[in-house]
Amino acid sequence: MAFAIKAEVTDPQAETFTFAAQKTMYGGKHIAEGDTIFVFASENEGGQGLVARGVVTSSEAVPRKLDLDRQTPRVSISIRRTALVARRLGRDDLKRFKDWKDGRPETELNFKFYRQATNKIVGVSDETAAFLDGFF
Repeated sequence: MAFAIKAEVTDPQAETFTFAAQKTMYGGKHIAEGDTIFVFASENEGGQGLVARGVVTSSEAVPRKLDLDRQTPRVSISIRRTALVARRLGRDDLKRFKDWKDGRPETELNFKFYRQATNKIVGVSDETAAFLDGFF
């Protein structure tokens, strides 16, 4: 399984990225060292969408807080960039894909990243990973 992260990215061309205590959804909590990850610079934070592909070099679950009944699992990760994006892919490109049952990679990304606009790590299908590889 491949993963994608939408987060604040201060330097889209960095060789490495570090993200602390990121929310996880849609299988994102299973991310581990060696996994492929696609990095999206959050438009909510001034980013432009897909910026890089990389390999997870470290992954550590953030301990749950005992005083909260319900909380989203969080993970801290480090990534080594393996490629910079060659073509644009962002919120504007994905927002028209709203038929949640059409099975398209664009729809999966729109659903997982933009239906709820929070930054997060998500698992993506093999089909969506192959689609994203086409942007590099």
